[in-house]
Amino acid sequence: MGESKQLPPEYDLGAKWDACLDAGIRRVVYSSLAGAFGGLVFFRSPVTRWAAVAFGAGVGIGTAYKECSYKCGDCPMFRVPSTKPPRPASEPLQVEHGQESEG
Repeated sequence: MGESKQLPPEYDLGAKWDACLDAGIRRVVYSSLAGAFGGLVFFRSPVTRWAAVAFGAGVGIGTAYKECSYKCGDCPMFRVPSTKPPRPASEPLQVEHGQESEG
């Protein structure tokens, strides 16, 4: 009777966001725990221990964002807007040279 239409994996935005959220939470937690352990082992001051935890959380956020940008390259959130209009293919590339001063 009714057919259930499945989206191809490259177009299933919900699955991509689920994978990114899962990877993000897991990496932030694990990196924060690694930073806390490193802070306990290497530092005495509570401030530097918290700095190690914050550094670990930052590493986790950065790696999760990088992985999500690879997985979800066509997602609207990860698109980088172009600052220049595209150059037509028929127009040759012009290179400007610095002017030499005589003196």
